[in-house]
Amino acid sequence: MAHLLGGENLTVSYATRTVLDGITLGLEEGDRIGMVGRNGDGKSTLMRLLAMRSTPDSGRVTKRSEVNIGYLDQSDVLDGDLTVGAAIVGDQADYEWARNPQIREVMGGLVSDVDWHANVHALSGGQKRRVALAKLLIEDHDVIMLDEPTNHLDVEGVAWLSRHLKTRWRANQGAFLVVTHDRWFLDEVCTKTWEIHDGIMDPFDGGYAAYVLARAERDRSASVMESKRQQLVKKELAWLRRGAPARTAKPKFRIEAANELIADVPEPRDSMALSKMATARLGKDVLDLENVSLDFQGGDAGQKLFDNITLRLAPGERLGLVGVNGAGKTTLLKLLNGEIQPTAGRVKRGKTVVTAVLTQEVKELDDVSDLRVIEVIEREKRSFNVGGKEFSAGQLVEQLGFTNEKQWTPVKDLSGGERRRLQLLRLLVGEPNVLMLDEPTNDLDTDTLAAVEDVLDGWPGTLVVVSHDRYLLERVTDHQMALLGDGKIRALPRGVDQYLELREGALAGSTITGGGNPVTASGSGSAPAAAGPTEAEKRDARKAKNRIDRQLGKLTQQEEKIHAQMTTAAADASAVGQLAELNKKLKDLAGEREALELEWLAALEVLGE
Repeated sequence: MAHLLGGENLTVSYATRTVLDGITLGLEEGDRIGMVGRNGDGKSTLMRLLAMRSTPDSGRVTKRSEVNIGYLDQSDVLDGDLTVGAAIVGDQADYEWARNPQIREVMGGLVSDVDWHANVHALSGGQKRRVALAKLLIEDHDVIMLDEPTNHLDVEGVAWLSRHLKTRWRANQGAFLVVTHDRWFLDEVCTKTWEIHDGIMDPFDGGYAAYVLARAERDRSASVMESKRQQLVKKELAWLRRGAPARTAKPKFRIEAANELIADVPEPRDSMALSKMATARLGKDVLDLENVSLDFQGGDAGQKLFDNITLRLAPGERLGLVGVNGAGKTTLLKLLNGEIQPTAGRVKRGKTVVTAVLTQEVKELDDVSDLRVIEVIEREKRSFNVGGKEFSAGQLVEQLGFTNEKQWTPVKDLSGGERRRLQLLRLLVGEPNVLMLDEPTNDLDTDTLAAVEDVLDGWPGTLVVVSHDRYLLERVTDHQMALLGDGKIRALPRGVDQYLELREGALAGSTITGGGNPVTASGSGSAPAAAGPTEAEKRDARKAKNRIDRQLGKLTQQEEKIHAQMTTAAADASAVGQLAELNKKLKDLAGEREALELEWLAALEVLGE
């Protein structure tokens, strides 16, 4: 592979702190690199150096003379007085750029819903981000560098960007470097990972899952990481191995060491035990939306944000919500929290329910801006129970990344990510039994996200998470539901992948199938009953449901067996052919499962369950 650009002995210092200390690295053709590390450890600084947008204190960056670098900064770099069209394609006429299929694909994927003639300064933060990304991607670059490109992108936008980057070049052409906290995205598009920490860069093969495995093995063998962080990495690793076995079927890291490392690690959470604890704390009733409708604020008569929806939250339920922008995800949380009242229907609230909401703005810290971090928590409570273990306020604060020094930092001096962590801690020490998180991953690095997830694992209450972060949703929630902007809420038996299929179908104008029926009975993923089924039809449907349940159980056993075989084969470099054959069998089983799930949903529709 040909060398494209590189940095030699790069050093950058701010005041008395050295951020980058003599780093040497390079990008080759075909590189697909994700950069991870704690906030403030120098990821963006290193990217700006490699993009030649800033200069190091010492060292140098060199590139081949003909190499063209495209760079997306975190900051707003567009001219606010330009129209959207002019900002993206300049003065090209529509017929000129429309002839280019690559440009059409980028436009459709990122800005199809943005007013072409609006001025950039009138756009929302998310729209500006997508316009800047579209401008970059329609250009012809040899190397693309993206600093937090998934910020302000919804699940659909992240999935589109991953497909674009995977197909933009041939396997041995071009290169990209991306900084993001979206771990699903890192796993999906990256074949290498750079970890920036303590002024140095450690390279790893593979995406996020491979990086977690390799880092855990490195830390274990070197014995250089403190016990607390070691346990967090091991727990994250255990979830990756047990919750998403297909990810570990990549022969880029050693499975044997991983198995040994996690042999004594318990499951990330005991759903049965947590459910029992939650029932004891909450009682039988939690929060129910019954036949709720809500009109658009200021909308025309007949326009509804929600149209006769019913949602029931059970004790200990862990629900993830995804949806298009403007579909009402945040509004749904406000309905559940009692901040707004429905136009029709009712919100039923259990007598013992205590709610807490992590908002996107985190304005709730404004009233304590002059206090120090530890003072904010100790004002609420001095001890806290997590997963049956008692923590002091200081221990809990430290668990979410506030070192002894940081604990005495005034709130007004905290970064965005640190403020978000503190607000979550403040909510938890209030001991709510229903916790609602609105885009909780904003401004958090991957290590902090793992720490937050570790706290949530042992939390026994009812959890509702609104997020575009697929990894987080799959990690901390047990099932997902979708708002598609049509006033309904839909269950997603197959998770976020099913949501993306529903959106593709809706955008193509096709009929929504595959479990996309509106949920009208409960939050358990059931579909509405057909009008007036006969007793014979119900009897046949019940038989079909029982048959399909048995078949799905057998499929699960077959899949688990294949996953075990793939894990064994992945450790054998000579078993490439066997891996390919096993992977084909797995895909065949996935097709069978999808067909059975469609039959299962049809049977439920007849039964009205």
